[in-house]
Amino acid sequence: MAKILLEMKNITKTFPGVKALDNVNLQVEEGEIHALVGENGAGKSTLMNVLSGIYPYGTYEGDIIYDGEVCKFNTIKDSEEKGIVIIHQELALIPYMTIGENMFLGNERGHKYKINWNETNARAAELLKTVGLHEGPQTLIKDIGVGKQQLVEIAKALAKNAKLLILDEPTASLNETDSKALLDLMLQLKEQGMTSIIISHKLNEVSYVADKITVIRDGSTIETLDKKVDEISEGRIIKGMVGREISDRFPKREPHIGDIRMEVKHWNVYHPLYSERKVVDDVSLNVRRGEVVGISGLMGAGRTELAMSLFGKSYGDNISGELYINGKEVHLNNVQEAIKNKLAYVTEDRKGNGLILSNPIKINTTLSNLDAVSSHTVIDKDKEYNVAVDYKEKLKTKCPTVEQNVGNLSGGNQQKVLLAKWMFADPDILILDEPTRGIDVGAKYEIYCIINHLVAEGKSVIMISSELPEILGMCDRIYIMNEGKMVGELAGSEATQELIMSHILGTAGKEQTA
Repeated sequence: MAKILLEMKNITKTFPGVKALDNVNLQVEEGEIHALVGENGAGKSTLMNVLSGIYPYGTYEGDIIYDGEVCKFNTIKDSEEKGIVIIHQELALIPYMTIGENMFLGNERGHKYKINWNETNARAAELLKTVGLHEGPQTLIKDIGVGKQQLVEIAKALAKNAKLLILDEPTASLNETDSKALLDLMLQLKEQGMTSIIISHKLNEVSYVADKITVIRDGSTIETLDKKVDEISEGRIIKGMVGREISDRFPKREPHIGDIRMEVKHWNVYHPLYSERKVVDDVSLNVRRGEVVGISGLMGAGRTELAMSLFGKSYGDNISGELYINGKEVHLNNVQEAIKNKLAYVTEDRKGNGLILSNPIKINTTLSNLDAVSSHTVIDKDKEYNVAVDYKEKLKTKCPTVEQNVGNLSGGNQQKVLLAKWMFADPDILILDEPTRGIDVGAKYEIYCIINHLVAEGKSVIMISSELPEILGMCDRIYIMNEGKMVGELAGSEATQELIMSHILGTAGKEQTA
């Protein structure tokens, strides 16, 4: 029988007005990959923050038994000294420092007052080889992509002699190729004796790597499934997560598509810093009333750059091309002009660019349309409150009050506040950039329902997503981008994952002509 490396017994954690964890139990065997799944707000990250000392001993009830010893961690440093290392969803790397510097930050090689750079870079090179990253230790973090940065984080954990690796949504920002590479690395590390806990909403990835899966719902342990014993299916996991079966992951919609609402012709955008680099190259597209149009492509294809440049030129330099709304050419030179022309952009980066995390829900909800809750430039607090409550109920946002700071909400509920913010601006056209990134299957379904409701009202939606099942399940038409260009357009009814990927890889149609 395998050794139990970690046991968390009867863990209870309370925040003001909320019991985040209620007698949660978790057992992890040495050398296994153990998945934690549950809806946003279920308590997964809270449990791992208790384990890693982010929430110190004394702020929770229950026991942590690690490697046969009862542990009382007061800081994250305490848990790291025992070999427990957590990698958070938001990567903690410094862009203008090198890979080697980042890997040993706070864990420097050398003497107290003098860093040994030869040792630092030599050890960094070894660890980069271990994780399969072909970059030099002196490469700046800003010069590598997100997938490679995730590998740097894992190498950084190995530099701390990690025995138990905790990965919180490690593939949330990665494309399918980088995600597969990361999961395969986890399996390689397992073969070398590493024990891992992975938190993920991507159930296909969980099924691929995990030996056991513990389901948490509303702060309580529901069940632990063992791949050797239990018959594991996505349906069973979802039922445990949400307390009910979801027979169809995408709500049904009867399309009622009208005239062209927005049309883009020969759109070009250059990089704001590297002026010779074209990031959007001669793109043309359109979206109709009552239509969901998808834009698919690998990370770096230029989808976000296109969306932001259309939204009041909020990204890019030397932008050219034609933009028509309701048949009339418009020139949107700033965000205010975009909003005035009934265009909204829901950013993929809700925490960095979409919401003010330190402000309450009510303030975030009305930010895009302050005139509607103001009189002579003075905000009417009652009106602001009532608007926020109305959207809280309409979108089923889980929160005790709209006075609560957005930063305290789960990812799915933050996404609903971000949607509410732009819905309150009453746009005709919404560009949704990765609208379900990092949120659970239940919250995704609710957001899909919101999208369907918007187009049923005659709104037009452009949906950017890296998840092909989502694009296929939600969109009436699909554009495919690669390296800044539009490389294909498909009707939703004829599209498949294979067909989309063949357009991206440039092989579409070659089988027929071969």
